[in-house]
Amino acid sequence: MTLTPGTRLGPYEILSPLGAGGMGEVYRARDSRLGRDVAVKVLPAEFSADAERLRRFEQESRAAGTLNHPNILTIFDVGEHDRSPYVVSELLEGETLRQRLAGAVLPQRKAVDYALQIARGLAAAHEMGIVHRDLKPENLFLTRDGRVKILDFGLAKLVTPRLGQALETNAPTTPVFTEEGRILGTTGYMSPEQVRGQPADHRSDIFSFGSVLYEMLTGQRAFIRDTGVETMSAILKEDPPLLSSSPSVLPPGIDRVVRRCLEKNREERFQSSSDLAFALEGALTDSSISLPRRLPASASRRLRPGLLIAGLAAALALGALLLLLDVGGLRRWLRRPAGIAEIRSLAVLPFSNLSADPQQEYFADGMTEAVIADLAKIRALSVISRTSVMRYKEVRRPLPDIARELGVDAVLEGSVLRSGNRVRITAQLIHASTDRHLWAESYERELSDVLNLQTEVARTVAEQIQIRVTPF
Repeated sequence: MTLTPGTRLGPYEILSPLGAGGMGEVYRARDSRLGRDVAVKVLPAEFSADAERLRRFEQESRAAGTLNHPNILTIFDVGEHDRSPYVVSELLEGETLRQRLAGAVLPQRKAVDYALQIARGLAAAHEMGIVHRDLKPENLFLTRDGRVKILDFGLAKLVTPRLGQALETNAPTTPVFTEEGRILGTTGYMSPEQVRGQPADHRSDIFSFGSVLYEMLTGQRAFIRDTGVETMSAILKEDPPLLSSSPSVLPPGIDRVVRRCLEKNREERFQSSSDLAFALEGALTDSSISLPRRLPASASRRLRPGLLIAGLAAALALGALLLLLDVGGLRRWLRRPAGIAEIRSLAVLPFSNLSADPQQEYFADGMTEAVIADLAKIRALSVISRTSVMRYKEVRRPLPDIARELGVDAVLEGSVLRSGNRVRITAQLIHASTDRHLWAESYERELSDVLNLQTEVARTVAEQIQIRVTPF
């Protein structure tokens, strides 16, 4: 169904077409209630023929609309116009990952940066029980400020093209059956269990993620063959060429991450996208790849030079103030307290969510992951993996007992308290055998950018810990 400028879908007035594809047509529209431009994706009318499937789609789209993450497209509304369902979302400017790739190899720094953003977005969705089921370059959007947005959560279950069309074409992004007992996903990016018609879960998204990352790093699709049937056979039985055979030299850690994502048995893949993101960050520790720091999306294109200078000055002043405030603490702890042996191993217990909102668990878990990743960079320190410590989440046991089970010299525990647009993060280092507090600090910030805030606090904590565990 093609809409002309001026057509109204409830409160939305169509302004101009933005694009079209197998999933429908996308338009720029004006929200008359809030006075903002939005994107409206109108799906083919035949998608609404099955009332139960349409109900399920609307339910999943609304669930996706509850996600609040910088790497997931924000959904504002869903509706129906002339028997055609539509989705209203934020209006993005940029291009899809498919357009950016165009058969080319991305610079390693870009590829890993994009991969980390995708993994964090998937982690946020998976923690809410939402599985994408159709992750591919067409559903990953790159904004002009370098941010990745995952598109089309909830749409995969709606797509049900004809079987013959799905299997006979050699198009690498052909969507195929999506209901339980039928093939679900997109040829070339679906997981082995999807090829077999088994239900997809979050680990299916991780397999698709591995296929996308492989393509970003090599410029080649991991499993593409001449026909859809041959491609699905390759997904079930074959491994893609080694990353080491690509023109550019890749860090071994990145290769291991991709290989684990593409395991045929879902039990052998990463068991969560949070673990996947942590592994990617760990792989960076052993490589020369460095990632860019990014301004919040809302500010990156709008800051005027005067405001930018003022902001930088304020940031420098804040950094200097924090340093001054901590000088006493640094001096107190530059020498290890009497009776405290050198700390060679450490466990970061899951940060506690002290906020009234249980939805903030993802933020607390993100802080845990960020701190572990930064502490793992300290060569003199052995840090227990996130997977091993997460079993102690919300477990009330004496810290010396936990430390003894994990075999560590010290434990770092912390908490997150979010109120409105401010967040307070507290961290404390405890010596295992004596249960003695070695260091503690609180950080209170405006919650303008979750990812940058997590990174900032994690690095600060890691620097403080390093002072206390590095031998003199």
